[in-house]
Amino acid sequence: MLEQQLVNALSLGSVYALFALGFTLIFGVLGVINLSHGAVYMVGAYAAEQAVAHLALPLWGALLFAFGFSGFMGLLIDVLVLRPLRARNAPHLIPMIATIGVGIILTNGIQGIFGAENLRFPLGLVPDTTLSLGGLSLTALELGIILLSFVLMALLLLALKKTQLGRALRAIAESPKAAYLLGINVEGLFYLTSFVAAGLGGVAGVLIGLSSNALYPLMGKSMLEKGIAVIILGGMGDIRGALIGGLFLGFAEVLSVAYIGSSMRDAVAFGLLFLILLVRPKGLFGTLLERKV
Repeated sequence: MLEQQLVNALSLGSVYALFALGFTLIFGVLGVINLSHGAVYMVGAYAAEQAVAHLALPLWGALLFAFGFSGFMGLLIDVLVLRPLRARNAPHLIPMIATIGVGIILTNGIQGIFGAENLRFPLGLVPDTTLSLGGLSLTALELGIILLSFVLMALLLLALKKTQLGRALRAIAESPKAAYLLGINVEGLFYLTSFVAAGLGGVAGVLIGLSSNALYPLMGKSMLEKGIAVIILGGMGDIRGALIGGLFLGFAEVLSVAYIGSSMRDAVAFGLLFLILLVRPKGLFGTLLERKV
């Protein structure tokens, strides 16, 4: 049933968009493609599972814990890795390579602690109820994923567009040096961006972990690949593009599984992305303008 597949696609696409928002926020403000973002996404999922299993937190508490823990990891990465490279005016390729190393360390660390076997969230964490709306079946989990993802994305967009903090971040994205001369605490906002972006990634990891009911150390690898595709499709550093691109990828994957086959899922989705980029290489909302240092 097409309507049911569209609901499933909306649930998956909203998580992709949430992950990509954090990814593109780091690029837009810090000017760095943070390739450890997938590993942070995975760490967030594990943090939530441990919070539920050992701290007896409810789901909402586990989500807050995952956001805070992942955000702290993102802050550590910025302080220990990205800040020293910024101070040395390292070429753009160097931070990207450094974050690859950070991602490997996090992945291997989680595998060393928890093993390579799948972990699962405890049964009963999410109510096992189904809503029927005009012939559509919507589980409590799917509804929660869609609502939470869109609420977080809406809050981020409103903060960027309507607040003094958002205006400062947009100024930094345009030119960090000019923002500094205007009296903006550039370094402090770099830290805040790293924290929020990583926190969003961690929440996305929890939502996917709940949906698939499986956590494993390499779960961030495939999400990182999709996140890169999404931000390129939407336009590097553009929040609107991350939202639209994530939803597009979710719909492409779900509909290809439903009407072509699961074995062609990634081929169809990434093939469509490739065709769009052939027509519009800078992405849906990208520009040819370069960031001013």
